[in-house]
Formats: sequence, structure tokens, C-alpha cells
Amino acid sequence: MTVDQQAGSAATTAPRRRSRREEILAIAVDLFATRGYHGVSMDDIGSAAGVTGPALYHHFAGKEAMLAAALAPVSDGLLAGGRERVAVHSDDPRAALESLIDFHVDFALANPAVIALHLHELDRLPEEPRRRIRRLQRLYVEEWVAVLTAVRRLLPAEARVLAHAAFGLMNSTPFLGGEVDRSRRAALLRAATLAALVGDPAC
Repeated sequence: MTVDQQAGSAATTAPRRRSRREEILAIAVDLFATRGYHGVSMDDIGSAAGVTGPALYHHFAGKEAMLAAALAPVSDGLLAGGRERVAVHSDDPRAALESLIDFHVDFALANPAVIALHLHELDRLPEEPRRRIRRLQRLYVEEWVAVLTAVRRLLPAEARVLAHAAFGLMNSTPFLGGEVDRSRRAALLRAATLAALVGDPAC
């Protein structure tokens, strides 16, 4: 491999640097998750980001815009990722279920602040983006329902109960401390979720 090829390879594998807008949004998300939406002002966000008021409004119209920018892409990404994993294992429902669990646990461990916002602050959004996010969430749930009804002899409504229970387990990451390292937390969450979904076939 030539030097130019090596440089090109490194360029394709290097992580993309976050834009200033993305950096500000990440700071806002952490503040919202820690203090609550109403406990954070635009001045607080600007101070934490080292951005003056006018510069901050150049990136976002206000707190609602920040919240929408933080939450909407998450639901899009979960639905797309869930569908992809189900499609890869279309001939093996059990493998599809395990892949869905792996996917969601990885997301939950990487994004505890975003999960906290979904749990506590989604209703702060205006009606249109809130309704869109709720619709995406329902579609994501239905991916799980389809797999669960294929793995177990369940009615869709019963599978929906189990799916929401599984999300409760996996989305507990905002409340977990750092006493257990990440890889072990991932293993525990995966095992607990799988057991909750398929551990007792008599149910």
C-alpha cells in the first residue's frame, strides 16, 4: 500500500469531528437531562458551551428547537436500525430478537441522557414534532411485536406488553451508576431482557 493509499484509508476510518452545532446540542442535552428542561435557560447553555447569546441563536431558535433536534433523530435511527436487524434475520426470529436486544442495549448505554429526555421531557415539544416522534416509536415497537409473535405463541397485544417491559429494562441506563463497567452492564441488560421476553414459555 502506498503512502497516499494509507492516508486515504485513514481518512475513511477516522471518526467524523462534530460540528459546533452538534457540540452545543450535546451540552444542552446533558443539561436538560441533569436539571430538567425548565431548570435550564438559553444563557445556561451558552455559558456551558462558551457561546454568546447571538451566536447561540444562530444555531438554534430556542430550547424547543434544541429538544426537537435531540429527540427526533433518535426515533428515526431506532426504527431504521430495528428494521435493518429484523431484515438481516428474516428467516430466524430468535436471532432477530437477540439482534434487536443487542442493538437497543448498545443504544441505551451510549445515550442515557437522551433516554432521560425521552422519558421526562417529550411532552415539552410542540404537537407536530411530538406526534411524529410518537408515531416513530409505535412503529419501532411493532418491529419487536412482529418478532416476538414469531418466537412465541402470543397475541400481538400480549407481545406489545412484553416489548414495553423490555424497553423499561433496557432504558434504565440513566439510573445506573458506574460501579459496574460498561461491558458487564451490557451483558447483564442483554441477559435480563432476553430472560424477560422468552424465559418462561409457559406464560
